[in-house]
Parts: sequence; structure tokens; C-alpha cells
Amino acid sequence: MGTTFAAENLETLGPNEILDTLLDAHAGTSACLTCSFQAEDMIALHLLRERIPSVPVLFLDTGYHFAQTYEYRDRMTKEWSLNLVNVVPQKTVKQQESEFGILYRSDPAQCCQLRKVAPLFESLEPYELWFTGLRREQSPTRKNLKKVEEHCLPSGKTLLKVSLLADWNWGQVWEYTAKNRISYLPQYDRGYLSIGCEPCTAIPENPANPRSGRWGGTKLECGIHTSSEKRHP
Repeated sequence: MGTTFAAENLETLGPNEILDTLLDAHAGTSACLTCSFQAEDMIALHLLRERIPSVPVLFLDTGYHFAQTYEYRDRMTKEWSLNLVNVVPQKTVKQQESEFGILYRSDPAQCCQLRKVAPLFESLEPYELWFTGLRREQSPTRKNLKKVEEHCLPSGKTLLKVSLLADWNWGQVWEYTAKNRISYLPQYDRGYLSIGCEPCTAIPENPANPRSGRWGGTKLECGIHTSSEKRHP
């Protein structure tokens, strides 16, 4: 898709300025937020809702989330009147486990592909702006993240991927959360720093790498943020 500005010019701007610039340049463009209901996602959602109250909130419902995550999702959907879109895989958990066994143990990459990556990319097709809560500090795999990137989906569809909090640190996340009285997932109070599917989420041994508690330390990404092709100017 064509852009009316240079993404590099947005790197020095704060979240509100980026939002105003993008939404002005792409007035009427369809936008969505991918949201796992972690703290960063809730901040991005808090900011987006002020401008697009009915922004679609895409939640990857893998069937393996913590019970507390589902409870929090449902509560916040009601409290904030969210336009929640539950993105579901082609197969139920029971069907997948019957056909392939317990993939999150034997082949976690394939499990993520079936239950996260493929369903998400299909769900992104109607949109031109894809907002996320990604931050560079979250993982070594995200250290080069830009606030605005052009991505190409497997179908060939291109869209702008926008990470409003790319340069934020952990302290800024919790400062904003407290200042704006945003409730958060209860798992944080138990020491979790990155929260995904329950079988593949643990309290990280290395707090400096929050995602080291995911997938038993065997990988750092599920693939939804590494499988689309980033276009370079």
C-alpha cells in the first residue's frame, strides 16, 4: 500500500502523535489491533479507543489460554464495550490433539502456526492498519522494531504495522497503567512477564528477557510477528 509520509519521520514521535499523524494521513482506512490483553496491548487499546471507539480487537483464541486471561478478556470487553473479534483456528483443540497429538510438546512451532499464525494472517486481510503493543525491550528478536513498518502477508496483501510503544521501557508501561487506572492480568502479580498460552508460559528465569519464559526457552516468538514479510524502502 502506498504511504503519504516516510515511516522514519515517525520514529521520534510519541504514541499520540503517531496516531494522529497516521489516522489523518489514512482517514477512513480500516484499522485493527491484535490484542493478547497483556499490559502493552491494553495501553495501545486505551489510546486507540479515544480515536476509534469501535476498533476491531483481534484476540487469538487458541483454546490454550489461562483461565484468568479469558476472564480478564471478557471483563474488559464488557467494561470497555470492545469490538472483540475472537480469531479461532480451523480445528478445535480436541480435533488437533486427536490428529497430531500434543503439538505444544512435540512441535510447538507447528502448534503456533496452526493456532496463531495462519488464523491471524487470514483475519488481517480486511485491514490496512495493524496496531500492536510490541516493544523493542521485550526480546532480542524485537530490538530492531520500527514504530511503523510495511508488511506483506502470505496472500500478497500489504498493510502498515504500527507499534506505538516500540521505544517504551517496562517502567513506562506500568506508569501509564497506574496513571490511567487500567486493570491488568493477575498473572503479572505472580511474576509472569510475558503471558501467552498456559502450557507454554512460565515465569522467566532471566527478568531482563521477559519472553525467555515462553516455550520452555526453546524459542522467543510464536511467528505472528516474524512470518510476515517486512518491506524495506
